[in-house]
Amino acid sequence: MSDSPRDRIERYYATVPLLFAEAEDFGPLRLFVRKAPGTPYYGGPSHARPTAEGTVTAADIARVRARQRELGVPEAFEWLAEAAPGMRARIEGAGLPVLERPLMVVDPDRPLAPAPLPDGVKLRVMTADDPALPAVLALPRLAFAQQDTALGPAGRAELLSLAAGLTEDGTVESIRPTLRTGHKTLIAALSADGTPLAAGHYHPAADATEIGGVGTLPTARRQGLAPAVTAALAEHAREHGVSTVFLAYAQEAVARIYARLGFRPAGTTLLIANQPARS
Repeated sequence: MSDSPRDRIERYYATVPLLFAEAEDFGPLRLFVRKAPGTPYYGGPSHARPTAEGTVTAADIARVRARQRELGVPEAFEWLAEAAPGMRARIEGAGLPVLERPLMVVDPDRPLAPAPLPDGVKLRVMTADDPALPAVLALPRLAFAQQDTALGPAGRAELLSLAAGLTEDGTVESIRPTLRTGHKTLIAALSADGTPLAAGHYHPAADATEIGGVGTLPTARRQGLAPAVTAALAEHAREHGVSTVFLAYAQEAVARIYARLGFRPAGTTLLIANQPARS
């Protein structure tokens, strides 16, 4: 059996949702159905992807979409372009817009380039009971609400307000178990006063992991915080037995940062353009 980085990424996409979901098969499509409401997972589950069995048809896509509507979840599909080269045309033929997310991987034996931190800023692996956890979970919502990577107005006050909301609505409690079991690792860069300035996470499965949700508080941008968090996540994953570490990007400027850390191109993920943002 082939064991290229792309093959390992494909196995990861097939395996990691099963930590949080049951699989329902519709011919050559597999739909991941959450085991419990609010189960946290980067990229789902509630999406469908092709298996290795047969060619995906328009009828298969229609059956999955009907089931997703029945479940009340987004009509989301996500797959590795190289693993199912004909699926994009059939998805677009069904009226669903497709978005490309190029992937990059760091070779297992390649050292990661150093990513220094500003004075007073420290990296911390979040535990389930860390007092900064609510703010760390809120940070991506502020980071990704601003589409570019420029400095922005959202800062500590907005972060703490969002964190309070995530505590009240149960989001924080829903994520604590995945941290305790090791299904999710969160790393944050915190200022001297304990304010999270940047954060990201990974979910390990099948000896691989995808780094995701790396975002910086808009008022703290342009200090090298995101690269430092990305490098820390990759190193942490390697130290805990993960050999294949990869990530997706949306902007070429971000890809250049990852390349400087040691990541290289490794294929393309395709997903529905209007499905909920990952993380």
